[in-house]
Amino acid sequence: MLEVKAVFFDLFETLISEYENGKRKAPRSTHFVEQLGIESKLFDKEWNKRQEKRMDGTYSDFPSVLSEIFNYLGHEVTDEKINEIHKERVMSKSIPFGSIDNEILEMLDQIRTSGLKICLISNCTPEEVSAWDSCSIAKYFDDVIFSFAVKTAKPNSSIYHLACQRMDVSPSESLFVGDGGSNELEGAARIGMRAYHATWFIPTFKSEKITGFPKLIKPLELLELIRN
Repeated sequence: MLEVKAVFFDLFETLISEYENGKRKAPRSTHFVEQLGIESKLFDKEWNKRQEKRMDGTYSDFPSVLSEIFNYLGHEVTDEKINEIHKERVMSKSIPFGSIDNEILEMLDQIRTSGLKICLISNCTPEEVSAWDSCSIAKYFDDVIFSFAVKTAKPNSSIYHLACQRMDVSPSESLFVGDGGSNELEGAARIGMRAYHATWFIPTFKSEKITGFPKLIKPLELLELIRN
């Protein structure tokens, strides 16, 4: 087994969480649709249909997605209202960045002190990570790979290869840690990374659905794994 030279992390529900005590820290940012007289199920269907294109940067921003969906559903919504919704979403998505778990901070600090490179690979859209640069964990990372910016998303092999290239490491010298969303663990393992399932933020009934990867119950377990 080759020496580990870099650790790659997912972001949402791995380093930060949108939930606390089983509840969202902020309301779903699409809760506004019923206020506009749009059936939420119809909106959610169209929103989910555009998941891949939202993540890979096909849509330039959140307002452009909203405009397309509203037009498709036959609802006229003013640009002013769309901008208002956009601002609300940015605020909502920034909340998890303001309360980083202490064990996450300690884990990142010790990995950094050990001399290993640290890189982020996140499926996200621009408004979801607007608070990244000012959050307390950004300083630990050598690089960040945001899917919308690089025009590809997990679990596509290209995003993992790009991340390894930027860190100047081979997949076999790399660990990938994530909560398992978007089949990210399978994608990492497919190119030869050692993938670990971070379960500290997700409920048991969800974590049990993902099998085939070693599970980490607490962030500091990763340090033990690296040392051994």
